[in-house]
Amino acid sequence: MPELSLPPDCDALELAVPGVRGLSPYQPGKPESELRREYGLDRIVKLASNENPLGPSPKALAAAAECLADCHRYPDGNAFELKRALAVSLGCGAEHLTLGNGSNDVLELVCRAFAGPGRSVVYSRHGFAVYPLVSQAVGAEGREAAAHGPEHPQAYGHDLAAMARLMDANTRVAFVANPNNPTGTWLARGELEGFLRELPPQVIAVVDEAYFEYVDQPDYPDASRWLERLPNLVVTRTFSKAHGLAGLRVGYALSHPRVAELLNRVRQPFNVNLAAQAAAQAALADDEHLARSRARNSAERRRLTGAIADLGLGLIPSVANFLCVDFARPAAPLFQALLQRGVIVRPVANYGLPQHLRVTVGTAEENDFFLAALRDLLA
Repeated sequence: MPELSLPPDCDALELAVPGVRGLSPYQPGKPESELRREYGLDRIVKLASNENPLGPSPKALAAAAECLADCHRYPDGNAFELKRALAVSLGCGAEHLTLGNGSNDVLELVCRAFAGPGRSVVYSRHGFAVYPLVSQAVGAEGREAAAHGPEHPQAYGHDLAAMARLMDANTRVAFVANPNNPTGTWLARGELEGFLRELPPQVIAVVDEAYFEYVDQPDYPDASRWLERLPNLVVTRTFSKAHGLAGLRVGYALSHPRVAELLNRVRQPFNVNLAAQAAAQAALADDEHLARSRARNSAERRRLTGAIADLGLGLIPSVANFLCVDFARPAAPLFQALLQRGVIVRPVANYGLPQHLRVTVGTAEENDFFLAALRDLLA
């Protein structure tokens, strides 16, 4: 087949809409297969993408496998059974739910429905990289608020007052991650609720709770409990993290039914596949697996925090399933050196943190492997 190309006088970049022309795609964590090809390593530990190292619930695996015989059929486009299970689990009506191909999909749906040219979207510095990406893609103006400084108790976390100052009559969406990726910082109940209450009514507030299940802080809020009082609130969650279904891509949003109806207008049909729906429904029913995942993460996060501090390295306090380590020098060479030792972590220079590396909390064995490589490297 001959190589296909555009005519000489056709510039694909000029054909693209303005928001896409300057867009840089999201860069996921380095896969193990790529590292194995590059260095020929036998042992690789991936601590780069905040995945659950225990994997999914066995019940979720069984449910996904069982439905594969019907994979020649389209899934239920409305995901009736999964929505019903979620509604029971969350104590809400199914009309409050919008499902996505991962919660990233739902974040994009919000911008497609409410942002666009002539409108602005506000988010925090060091916030999740998808917020500016989806804002720019729809042609909205992205406004990045200054974050707290390194001396603050929530170092590099959201400064809600700074976010509020960037809003005006054209602002339509505000993204707040709680806890935040990649810093692991969080907002307490009173602080977050006060901010949401004071938002202009035309601003859709998206509280991204991707790591909700991992948090064990007593003052950490469940923002979905405020939906009745805050009709412009959208809360997003995912099955990719604590539930261990990252490879199947299923997330969801909770919102006022009128907001959910608009999000579902722009949602692609069949955006959550057959196996993902079945696995997510089964995962919801496996409280034991979720409890085990939470307990392991809490214990290993504490141990990893202590071990890294003992090495004389700084840490941003985290309540999620990852730690952001401060090396007090450019971290890119350290990232490469860890790769050569078979450890994949996440550089976060693109988040404005060039001296930090983000490390997922793995199993005890994986964490020991990382710590041994880190000690060797620092020595």
